[in-house]
Amino acid sequence: MSQEKKVVEKISGWLRIFDDGSVDRTWTGPPTVKFMMDPVPPHNNFIDGVAVADATTDAGLKVRIYLPEKKTNDPEKLSLLVHFHGGGFCLSDADWFMYYTVYTRLAREARAIVVSPYLRQAPEHRLPAACDDGFAALEWLRSVARGESHHSWLDGAADFGRVFLIGDSSGGNIAHQVAARAGDEDLSPLKLAGSVLIHTDFCRTQRSKSEMEKAETPFLTPDMMDKMLGMALPEGATKEHPITCPMGEAAPPLETVKLPPYLYCMADHDLVRDREMEFYEAMKKAGKEVELFTSHDVGHSFYLNKIAVDSDPKVAEETCKLFEAIIHFIKTH
Repeated sequence: MSQEKKVVEKISGWLRIFDDGSVDRTWTGPPTVKFMMDPVPPHNNFIDGVAVADATTDAGLKVRIYLPEKKTNDPEKLSLLVHFHGGGFCLSDADWFMYYTVYTRLAREARAIVVSPYLRQAPEHRLPAACDDGFAALEWLRSVARGESHHSWLDGAADFGRVFLIGDSSGGNIAHQVAARAGDEDLSPLKLAGSVLIHTDFCRTQRSKSEMEKAETPFLTPDMMDKMLGMALPEGATKEHPITCPMGEAAPPLETVKLPPYLYCMADHDLVRDREMEFYEAMKKAGKEVELFTSHDVGHSFYLNKIAVDSDPKVAEETCKLFEAIIHFIKTH
């Protein structure tokens, strides 16, 4: 008689790990918010001005592509945004509705093609797997730029000389790692024009003041962060690891890292605000080109919460301001 599997670890609502090592990411929280985690199928037709496709690279990496409908005043070729989704390295996929609603909007308003890789997740794939996937997406775009690979939505339509990285939450950590790695590689003719980091999950072993005092959100609590990083970081690593603490002693000195211009986006009610500010100050001290943008009276990843964006005027206002800052950064770099 087979024994029933037992839950040995869980992140409430988001994830359960069983004693046989299997992982269940079925949403078990309030059903009213489940739609934000539902996958959105690709559509070749333009809906609200954006078409969506899934593609698989020569190396087997799956990517999602958002293509804005051509306008008469568009440039001949559109900038490229390479997006890395969040989820504490353990959760979410590029096709979730919460990303679909944000990145179709950004593609439409920024007049840019968005490419978002499906990142491998922990605990099945510990770091640096997700970072490797992020860089593999950049390598694929390089091969398309060189004519070695092809996609009809990119060939002749994408400006490979104006590529921007953008990451939400832990995706911001990945964006920084990919940018740093790109500085040591020959990506020509592809060129990184900038990187947008939004609410990065930077942290240290010791809790910061903001982690202890700021309000928790459905997207981030100190307990969630501890559990996910315990599953995601390499075996034996602590939060001082370079992926989670790039301003720390274990990371390469920022002065030695070749980076593109950064737009660094924070929220003043974010739990990780203190560590984000520590990274920002370290970047400034290292002489890096980094622009700080702060959203006020909102918390971690507020703009991904479709319910709040639609029902709370303050969240809607701050979301618009965040988009305006990102679009301005793209258009001026």
